[in-house]
Amino acid sequence: MSASCLDLLDHLHGSVSVVGSMNVDYTVVTERLPKPGETVNGGPLTLLPGGKSANQASAAARIGAQVRMFGAVGEDTNADFLLEHLRDAGVDTSHIAAVAGPSGTTVITVDANGENTIVYSAGSNGEVSVDYVQQSSDALVAADVLGLCLESPMETVTACARLCHDAGLKVLLNDSPFVAELPAELIEASDILLVNEHEMAQLLDIAEPDDDDWDGLDWSDVARQMHDFGFNQAIITLGGDGSVVIDGDDIYRIAPVAVEAIDTTGCGDAFMGTVLAGLASGHALADSAQLASYVSAYAATGFGAQASYGTAAQIRERFGAK
Repeated sequence: MSASCLDLLDHLHGSVSVVGSMNVDYTVVTERLPKPGETVNGGPLTLLPGGKSANQASAAARIGAQVRMFGAVGEDTNADFLLEHLRDAGVDTSHIAAVAGPSGTTVITVDANGENTIVYSAGSNGEVSVDYVQQSSDALVAADVLGLCLESPMETVTACARLCHDAGLKVLLNDSPFVAELPAELIEASDILLVNEHEMAQLLDIAEPDDDDWDGLDWSDVARQMHDFGFNQAIITLGGDGSVVIDGDDIYRIAPVAVEAIDTTGCGDAFMGTVLAGLASGHALADSAQLASYVSAYAATGFGAQASYGTAAQIRERFGAK
């Protein structure tokens, strides 16, 4: 890790608002995935805190950003579980609403080869309304950066982007779960887009390379098409191959960080959370993405999403001697 990149860990002090999802992940490991109508034996059931937005908030807070989480939990024991883990990470949960019914959940089955099936039940996440955003507006805009993904109702995400953009916040949109047809108002009110390589190809109708050689892509042309789509700034993550940052007319290739991965669950959210923390603290988009490569690589060395996220000190210790 370069000295300049490592130094960013000492300067992550900005304020971040994250609006979106919180889920309890019910995970069981099986030898193989069941066929329709079939029952198979599984290992112990594991409950872990998740939800893309909660993961992103947790990652940003653990490395030093001041993070407020906005969203809704249900009136069940899962709500306490989710809020406790966010607070442990240093996230301000005082603006999270409680609504009738269950909190958001996912049911995940993982086989011996790492393949999985995931069923998402939105629960309270589906109750995050435009009215809630308006009622929370003062706290929402009291930040430097807003982080959004698409596990909340689209009209709520759009209203939130508009509110914060008009208030002068930088808005970072993670188009995940992927939606190819984004509302024009959401595009206009968002400053930076974060997608993976496959999402980028679908969004811009670009043919994916047959040999998965994304470095061979004409990234100048990708940047031009991204500008035409509505984003002058974007990050395209490439899995284990790093990422590409488009920042106006500049294109930066961000190298991957090699680790022996145990579980990549939530690594993309750790990346997003780090970029939010970096931008909120006044750092350049490319520098924030470079740091995010290290933070997300650290997350891959642990099990689960939030449970695997490191503090600034832990990440510095893991990579600082190199």
